[in-house]
Amino acid sequence: MTTLQDRLDEITARTRELVQAERLAVGERAVEELFASGIEGRILPVGALAPEFALNDSRGRLVRSADMLALGPLVVKFSRGRWCPYCVTELEAWRDLYGTIRERGALMVAIGPQTERQNDFMADQHGLPFPVLSDPGCALAEKFGVAYTVPEYLREYYLSILLNVPFVNGEASWRLPLPATYVISPAGRVVLAEAHADFRVRAEPEEALAAAFRSA
Repeated sequence: MTTLQDRLDEITARTRELVQAERLAVGERAVEELFASGIEGRILPVGALAPEFALNDSRGRLVRSADMLALGPLVVKFSRGRWCPYCVTELEAWRDLYGTIRERGALMVAIGPQTERQNDFMADQHGLPFPVLSDPGCALAEKFGVAYTVPEYLREYYLSILLNVPFVNGEASWRLPLPATYVISPAGRVVLAEAHADFRVRAEPEEALAAAFRSA
């Protein structure tokens, strides 16, 4: 069985074949510094009360966490953006499991700093059936402990490859979330929390679903 991580590792292998070593080193430096910052140890932990939120989906409709939790457990996926191949591959894996999620009485949202328009492009291009919510400036990601600021040298690199994060996000903070997976019980408690400083590593959806179903 091919896991999500297997598919992500294939992206990493292809990237290493195609991208020059000095360019790869920029990303490696950023991952190492983010890991060294200790951010993984500061994320909102299992057992904590999850922050309530009300964010716009890709069509401009307000989505409230309280309304969703009234119906069952909630899977919350923080993603960097449609420009990140790891993020869209991960969201496609969740897309393929969405029928199972709903059958078991759980709900799911994807959250990121992109504008509603960018989220609409992403949801349409990748056939995402769950709400994709805009979190301007990573304000909600900050409450979950998964927000960080892209360092100056990495901003310069992104711009050199025509990746304009401020344009995609509609504001100039250069804030992004760690790719993170949370499962929140109907009582509003975190029952699964996983985030990685290395954007190439993600939680396996099946493991997160098991946590969601246990909390139902």
